[in-house]
Amino acid sequence: MGSILGAYLMPHPPIIMKEVGKGEEKKVQKTADAMLLVARDIKEKKPAALIMVTPHGPLFSDAVAISVKPELTGNMGMFGAKHVKFTKENHLDLTNKILQFARLREFPCGMVNQDLAREYDLSLELDHGTMVPLYFIDQEYIHYKLVHITYGLLPREDLYAFGKIIQEAIDELSENVVIIASGDLSHRLSKDAPGGYHPSGKVFDEKFLSLLEGGDIEEFFSLERSLSEEAGECGLRAVDIMLGACDGYEISPKVLSYEGPFGVGYGVVQMNLGGKSGDRLFHEHLVTRREDRLRQIRVKEDAYVRLAREALEKYVKEGRQIKESKNATAEMLENKAGVFVSLKKYGELRGCIGTIAPTRENLVQEIIRNAIQAGTADPRFYPVEEEELETLVYSVDILMEPEPIQSLEELDVKRYGVIVTSGERSGLLLPNLEGINTVEEQIRIALQKAGIGINERYNLQRFEVIRHH
Repeated sequence: MGSILGAYLMPHPPIIMKEVGKGEEKKVQKTADAMLLVARDIKEKKPAALIMVTPHGPLFSDAVAISVKPELTGNMGMFGAKHVKFTKENHLDLTNKILQFARLREFPCGMVNQDLAREYDLSLELDHGTMVPLYFIDQEYIHYKLVHITYGLLPREDLYAFGKIIQEAIDELSENVVIIASGDLSHRLSKDAPGGYHPSGKVFDEKFLSLLEGGDIEEFFSLERSLSEEAGECGLRAVDIMLGACDGYEISPKVLSYEGPFGVGYGVVQMNLGGKSGDRLFHEHLVTRREDRLRQIRVKEDAYVRLAREALEKYVKEGRQIKESKNATAEMLENKAGVFVSLKKYGELRGCIGTIAPTRENLVQEIIRNAIQAGTADPRFYPVEEEELETLVYSVDILMEPEPIQSLEELDVKRYGVIVTSGERSGLLLPNLEGINTVEEQIRIALQKAGIGINERYNLQRFEVIRHH
């Protein structure tokens, strides 16, 4: 029976390699020293397999991806160091065992091979999220086979469940394993950071590391999605899988280092594992808590949101559109306005369709139509299926009359939505959206939606909304 000997969070800034940094790597010396400590710890443990969970391999919104090539290769050419190369043997016994258990648990897990790479235009080369940690590990220990996993943009509870699948696969084998969660923390710690500055960056990093080091996994899974979105991190989901793989083990996490000299947070964490406690029900607890939150949201729905939900549920289940609702208020029956209906599934957008100006006789009919369209006709998503209905969270935005403006100074991303127009082309972006923190971002995305070039002439309008959720 195999076991997990250790688990680690390691960042992946290419500049930390001397061949890439060319002197700049000295600014992250604390991180480099901590990563070498991890490498030495792995050398002492002598694992037969190293599982790498990365954000930068073949990334899917609805599945985890596992590389199945017998030989995994890559180089740092895209960072100006093509001569820094990696060639690793894939631990196919463990890889295939993980895939086997994923199928048994009906967990969405894709095999990354030549066929999948051709179909989705994927690279089969190792990504920098994998190669940077290996750069340090290989300085101390090379006697391992690699398992290469790219997390998917799935609910955090589901990623934890996938970690448990990894553990089941390890239990079936007789070899010992270490697992690496490759990920950087906030990319928005300073004005010159890759994602620009956001005050949530520092808050997220401090909370993330404090909760992880404290071993309070339940609170760790309570980290607000909005906080991680505003921070612009890429390590949370990798850690979710790592924690799932350690489910039932006694864990002793320790933060070895943290710094952010380039506006990106680099944290190195070592998790020492003891024996198994036998408590394997934490995932069930997370799922129950998620379901409780959804029930609480349903209880608090107002008439606008309830109507949107009723309309989509009736259409998906019975294929017909409701004509009215007993819950409709006099205001909804008497007023007209443009309406946007947005759907989210476990925090991720699942559909959004709306009208800038009224197209129906009243708000009731406008909401009914746009709720159905949001669930079935948003070209970015496949139509909502019946089994998804219980997972959806709705919001309804009632648009106020747009007004023309002359400059960006008249906008506020929290208060105003924006409409850009050029000839027949137009694009709209609602106010107060997660991840949209500046007027410049708001305009750029609205222009993209309209198909208007950033250097073309265009007109601006702003509008306010009444948001129901």
